Amino acid sequence: MMMAQQRETVAKPPSNRQRNRAEARLKKELETPYKRWLDEEVGWIISDEERTAFKRLQTDDERQEFIEQFWLRRDPSPDTQENEFREEHYRRIAWANDRFASGIPGWKTDRGMIYIKFGAPDENDSHPSPGPGVRDIEEGGGNTTFFAYERWRYRYLDGVGQDVIIEFVDKSMTNEYRMTWDPSEKDALLRVPGAGLTLFEQMGLADKNDRFTNQTGMMLGKGPLSDTARMNMFDRYGRYVDVQKAPPIKFKDLDAVVNSTIKYNQLPIQVRVDYIPVTEASVNTNITIQFKREDIQFKTTNGVSKAAVNIYGKITSMTRRQVGPPFEEVVEAGPFPAESEAVWRKGSSIYQKTLPLAPGNYRLSVVAKDTIGDTQTVYDVRLDVPRLQEDVFSTSSLILADDLQKLAVRSIGTGMFAIGSSKVRPRMDETFKRTETLGIYMQVYNFDMDETTRKPDGSITYEIVKNGSNEKVLEFTEAVSDIPGSAASQTVIEKKLDLKDMAPGDYTLQLKVTDKLREETLTSSAKFKVI
Repeated sequence: MMMAQQRETVAKPPSNRQRNRAEARLKKELETPYKRWLDEEVGWIISDEERTAFKRLQTDDERQEFIEQFWLRRDPSPDTQENEFREEHYRRIAWANDRFASGIPGWKTDRGMIYIKFGAPDENDSHPSPGPGVRDIEEGGGNTTFFAYERWRYRYLDGVGQDVIIEFVDKSMTNEYRMTWDPSEKDALLRVPGAGLTLFEQMGLADKNDRFTNQTGMMLGKGPLSDTARMNMFDRYGRYVDVQKAPPIKFKDLDAVVNSTIKYNQLPIQVRVDYIPVTEASVNTNITIQFKREDIQFKTTNGVSKAAVNIYGKITSMTRRQVGPPFEEVVEAGPFPAESEAVWRKGSSIYQKTLPLAPGNYRLSVVAKDTIGDTQTVYDVRLDVPRLQEDVFSTSSLILADDLQKLAVRSIGTGMFAIGSSKVRPRMDETFKRTETLGIYMQVYNFDMDETTRKPDGSITYEIVKNGSNEKVLEFTEAVSDIPGSAASQTVIEKKLDLKDMAPGDYTLQLKVTDKLREETLTSSAKFKVI
């Protein structure tokens, strides 16, 4: 009896061709979710520059980083965990799939595209069933039969314009509404001789056959108001094209922060926001921007060097509606003799814009661009503008300033860093030399008023503690009544502290404002460093 022999099969190593095929299959599988993200999930809102940059990425880590930055750039409140824009975007996709599907997913339809980009229209004139009707007078007037159609109106679309009207027509009667720029496409009798005539055609003042030789490209019949601006071929087609573009992200000519690669924070800047309430309905919001000159490029011409940074800022509501006009400024460094460039580079350039805002939550977007070095940065922050409530004890922002002084009468309330009658320039990095003076500025509102003296009865306690050791290096108190110009409605704290006796280190300044009549204390603090 013979024993069966066990044979061991040794697999051959894959050939180069097999290995390349396997790698190609794996790459295709790995790219699938990112391709779906690019083509389906953000296909309507991604810019051409971003799409090009995404396609050039080589690894999944790069793609994932791109996606995170893509949503971050559109986040109305980047300092919170939620991204309201992203959540609203996917809600719109789900809603479009539910409402606009017609043999293809709702997000692919024309109505789905517009809804995903711009949200629900301000007005929707919907005619879901075909039937007889009367044309608008601008479209020629007269009776005809219409295909099912919808007319969406937006009061304003960023990047498109005001009073934007978009029409969708279901000519196939399959619930697949197609966007059109020609109002005559909803006319079911358009190609029926002698039917569906305009008012002028009924009166013999126009011939329906002329519609098919119309040089405007539209088959719209003549009527009493058919030559109005709303019916202008170029305007209508221009808007038809504009609404199909990706919605603008932020910044006019700086919209495309992405060119061939993703560019972020190439030009470091510091941004600070302070709130100075004026009335219950208005708060002066001071936006201060600073950059170091060593981070920008200088240009020398005829022995003179100078540099410039373009700054563009915009305030939007949490629903991404623009609030007021944007602000733009060119901040220049120089001109100065070329031989002094090394000295100039050691300094900083600072810019401030004051915007009156109503109390509420907003988003601030700032882009800064070095016009010579072609570097730039984008900065986004949420603004929580406080409300000055009558009879509520409160304060403004606490500002540590490197320049605190009274303004000349003719300069009160004007120019950068002006707060009322004072110039208050914030020290952006909160670092002071021992040879400098620390300026302290804050406003206090709504002290209770003493009925006898008609003045507030309160105190301000200044306390400086060295961080780490909690050593109290300074403490003193002054009466509110001793502060010049103090009043119950508003008291302005302006104090200068000499730092020559303070050892280098990190400190915390704490202001305790006490209203003795209310028996209430407010505390504000700020950190600073002495070198």
